[in-house]
Amino acid sequence: MLLIYDTGTDPQWNLAAEEYLLENFNESVFRLWRNSDSIIVGRNQNAYAEIDTEWVSANKVPVVRRMTGGGAVFHDLGNVNFSFFDTKIAGQDSNDMFRKFTRPILDALQSLGVDAYLEGRNDLLIDGKKFSGNAMCFYKDRVLQHGTLLFSLSMHSLAKALKERPEKFDGKAVKSHRSRVTNISEHLTRKMDVVEFMEYLADYVGREYRPYSWSEEDLRAIEEIAKSRYRRDSWNFGASPKYGLNKVKKFPAGLVELSFDVSSGKISALEIRGDFFFNRPVEEFCELMLGVEHTPEKISGRLNEVAAGEYFCGISPEELALLFF
Repeated sequence: MLLIYDTGTDPQWNLAAEEYLLENFNESVFRLWRNSDSIIVGRNQNAYAEIDTEWVSANKVPVVRRMTGGGAVFHDLGNVNFSFFDTKIAGQDSNDMFRKFTRPILDALQSLGVDAYLEGRNDLLIDGKKFSGNAMCFYKDRVLQHGTLLFSLSMHSLAKALKERPEKFDGKAVKSHRSRVTNISEHLTRKMDVVEFMEYLADYVGREYRPYSWSEEDLRAIEEIAKSRYRRDSWNFGASPKYGLNKVKKFPAGLVELSFDVSSGKISALEIRGDFFFNRPVEEFCELMLGVEHTPEKISGRLNEVAAGEYFCGISPEELALLFF
């Protein structure tokens, strides 16, 4: 049994490491890790339905899609992530495994005087408030179960980063359920910072595990996975199921109503209505936007390429770009 205590905080690399461990290690593994500011979305989610795109862009917060299901979560250095990798036991269902893998975490917290418990299928709570969400996936006979542990997470950033907008998005992608949350640090009987907490978990939960350090081969392989998947917009945004967006905005130059569909991460249909003035027909503009990847960078680039001001007099490309998210 192996213990991996990671100090690197690159979210894209860390999620690549999860995939690498699941698909290449046969031993039981307990891993502890943290991410710098980031939003981690579930495998089947529409990323744009989960995030406040303006806040994310302004704060340069990466959005990364993980390979497990569940909802979107905000990570910063006040959040500790834990992962268990093991061989699936015949007859065990996912509920059994969630109970099995969260039990050591609950025992560690209770040893610190924190009355934490599992509620429902995969949430850990203190006094009715969630501090940990867990998700699971399988590869052949191997299972990965990982979860968050909010220790001293910025609740302000959490509130700003994740913003469900049901009035804008219509699709089959899974939307996150916003829960009341709490930080573990608020419930401790003795003072402890996040690094001390992480070390405590490594000692308490990992006492029967053998410490493992990444080999050069491991590091190269993980970086290759990160480059090919987790550092790519095509995975982080384009993997979203088909969805549609509708938005109306009143500019000084007129009202613009925009509706479009996204399929395989690209705009597949677009209609625009409004009382704005134009020099060229808007239908021509709609044709030019088809096939563009639904990411802020690609949308902004195309708007500048097509001289959007010719189709929307008095409205800048930067203003138009906000209508697409």
